[in-house]
Amino acid sequence: MPEGYTGGRVLLKSICSTFRFNYSVKDLVPKLARSSVASVTALSLLFSGLPLSSAQAQSKVPLVRDAETENLLRDYARPVFRAAGLPANQVEIILVNDKSYNAFVPDSRRMFINVGVVMTAKTPEEVIGVIAHETGHITGNHLVRMRQAAANARVISVIGMILGAGAAAAGVSAGSSAVAQGGAAAAMGGGSLAQRTFLAYKRSEESAADQAALKYLERTGTSPKGMLTSFERMADAALFSARYADPYAISHPMPRDRFNALQVKAKKSRHFNKKVPSQLQQRHDMVRAKLAAFTSHPKSTYRLYPRSNKSLPAQYARAVATMKSSSGKKAARAIDKLIAQQPNNPYFYELKGQALLEGGNPAAAIAPFKKALSYMPRNPQLEIWLGFALVASENPQYLPEAKRILTTALRRDPNSHIGYTQLAIAYGRTGDTAMADLSTAKSLLARGNLRSAQQYAARAKKKMKTGSISWQQADDILSYKVNRALR
Repeated sequence: MPEGYTGGRVLLKSICSTFRFNYSVKDLVPKLARSSVASVTALSLLFSGLPLSSAQAQSKVPLVRDAETENLLRDYARPVFRAAGLPANQVEIILVNDKSYNAFVPDSRRMFINVGVVMTAKTPEEVIGVIAHETGHITGNHLVRMRQAAANARVISVIGMILGAGAAAAGVSAGSSAVAQGGAAAAMGGGSLAQRTFLAYKRSEESAADQAALKYLERTGTSPKGMLTSFERMADAALFSARYADPYAISHPMPRDRFNALQVKAKKSRHFNKKVPSQLQQRHDMVRAKLAAFTSHPKSTYRLYPRSNKSLPAQYARAVATMKSSSGKKAARAIDKLIAQQPNNPYFYELKGQALLEGGNPAAAIAPFKKALSYMPRNPQLEIWLGFALVASENPQYLPEAKRILTTALRRDPNSHIGYTQLAIAYGRTGDTAMADLSTAKSLLARGNLRSAQQYAARAKKKMKTGSISWQQADDILSYKVNRALR
């Protein structure tokens, strides 16, 4: 499930109940992060600091955590990574809360995919084509080579500026304005040449990634038709602007040219007309409906999936819309109708737990979350939401179980700020303020709030035994430097 949206009544109440343990909302949730902690839903929009370059070090990438979507994308990517010769767990796929059709890789370990890719794609092959293309960048070592190309472009630019400055100086000493102007033109020309050299390199790498993608799709027995659909969509969108663009001053090949080049090769594939299994298409349609409902106003969802549409994805979308706009009980009844049709679907139980949790009945949410875990054991996101419900129920007897479940889940998924927040509350209620401070520090770090994280880590470290594992973890946070993430 995901973390952070509208609602959040239970979480806010849960946080406020820690007052008696010397914690307040202001203490536990610093100003920068307060809004995202006080709002949780099945689709969690968390603002995590994942700097992609030194120029973006201060920016935040809005991420989406959703077990169903992430599992689907991993299933899409696994055969592609295998065909590319990448280790199974090398690349983490991360969802970005952006409805535009885009994906990118900042390094060889992370692939960011906008929710817009999944929401727009009508077939799994379209998304698989995007993943294959980005995998081509990773296996082609384009990121390292691009840095070298950028360095070479800077050298060309500097040379141009030196030559231009020399010509300008000669013109001044000779009293010739024409020569001086020529020097200025040479300096500008050097920068232009550098830019074109680097952009031409990027265009060649995009084309290389396209060819690599075709190769991986062929190896996995996947039709490249979906990839063509994606590229055609981009070509049509760029058709007007492309008419006025300098084809040598853009970083990617002209979209229509790129599409035409791919189309010839793609149609030669023996898998071109091959369809994906109907079960995979159904999963894709369900995730599309879910993302659309969670990222849109309920009225928009009802227009997109009217009651006349009796398909399961449409019912799923309307159930999410009901959860966002009505009482927890009414939403639970709508979700029960889904469960009746697919009683073994863990994500339906997850959604029911979410509806009850957001509806102010966390104790009743425990059973659906446990049912979801019975069908998908050891899933860290489901475990975190179960721990959330246990803590929010305010039953002291549940606290040991909540701490155990949350601690185990966070070992497998250390990026969930909601998990650390709930663990901090659980520790605070049992009087362990040192571990509560450390968990709060980890939660803040997961949000990208390093300064506040280090304040809590320092407070925790003072209360811990020197050299203990917890002490070392607090010390690691204190010694963490932002530039580590930029390497």
